[in-house]
Amino acid sequence: MASPHPARDSDDAQTPRQRAGHLAPAIREADDAVAGAGDSGHHAPACREPDDGVAGARDSGHLAPACRDARAAVIAARQHGVLTRDQLRSAGMARSAISRRVAAGRLQRLHRSIYAFGVASGSPPAVALAAVLACGPGAVLSHCSAAVLWGLVEGPHTGPHDVTVPGRHRVGDAGIRAHRTRALLAGDWTTSAGIPITRPPRTLVDVAAVLDRRALERALDEALVLRLARTSEVRAALRRAGRVRGSAVLAALLARDAGPTLTRSVAEERLLALVREAALPAPRINARVQGLEVDLLWVAERVVVEMDGFAYHGGRAAFERDRARDARLQAAGYATIRVTWRQLEGSPAPTLARIALLLGRRAA
Repeated sequence: MASPHPARDSDDAQTPRQRAGHLAPAIREADDAVAGAGDSGHHAPACREPDDGVAGARDSGHLAPACRDARAAVIAARQHGVLTRDQLRSAGMARSAISRRVAAGRLQRLHRSIYAFGVASGSPPAVALAAVLACGPGAVLSHCSAAVLWGLVEGPHTGPHDVTVPGRHRVGDAGIRAHRTRALLAGDWTTSAGIPITRPPRTLVDVAAVLDRRALERALDEALVLRLARTSEVRAALRRAGRVRGSAVLAALLARDAGPTLTRSVAEERLLALVREAALPAPRINARVQGLEVDLLWVAERVVVEMDGFAYHGGRAAFERDRARDARLQAAGYATIRVTWRQLEGSPAPTLARIALLLGRRAA
């Protein structure tokens, strides 16, 4: 697999300067000076003197300390303030220069060969990226750490960071929990906010091994509702992973979600049939109330039933819109019941009982 490591940052809309807010102002000014000099094809006068050692001078083209720091600042700004030793060397710093900056507090050592530029921000993305970089080429954030970053489980992340490492690369740093894999296919990882990370479908496969059934169900629902994954994509990730711990539980939850193929019109017809079988009053279909089109309306009782969750097409914005619709109807004196396809298919009797009870109360 192609290495996911820096700087593959297509998913991050921020510019390096926007992400450099925690860097020292003096370093940002030096960055500007070097950038301007670079545009003209000549180094600023301060950039002509070497900082230390022949090796460092040879690598840097005789860059002065401020220019080396500025180059490092540019790299750090793209990576949440985090750099590798190799990146510091590419900025013109020899080993002795790196050691002096660590002693002076201008670099903070996070892991073996991984540093924070200036004061370590301690932000979740910075800490996560540092863990990934510490695991070498091809490593990606995974399992519960990836689930937190995607928003599939509640944060903040606690404990060691989960990193999937291809091959037999040895990882012994504290704060990192390495998961080894023979290979990580291109379809199983991406880059988000500058961090190589397993895609949500693969993340769900990974956390199936460590979450209980209810927590895994919530994570799956969150991925589907937020449109981070489709059920077909999760099934494909399961097939690629093979028989791994937790795969049977995740497969069962996916079978539960076969229902999104049920169309809205079919669902309305099915609910209407159940209403007729229960001898409940007939509602109006797709009626308009307060300028809103509602699925089922009992006019006299001022009761609205809305079909919810079909094909998980809503996402978070739609969820908020639905709550706003409910509030608007409630303010106008209407009571709303939301019915999911799962309730309609798996437990229609309790759903009908809820509707009947509300109709009886509103008619009294």
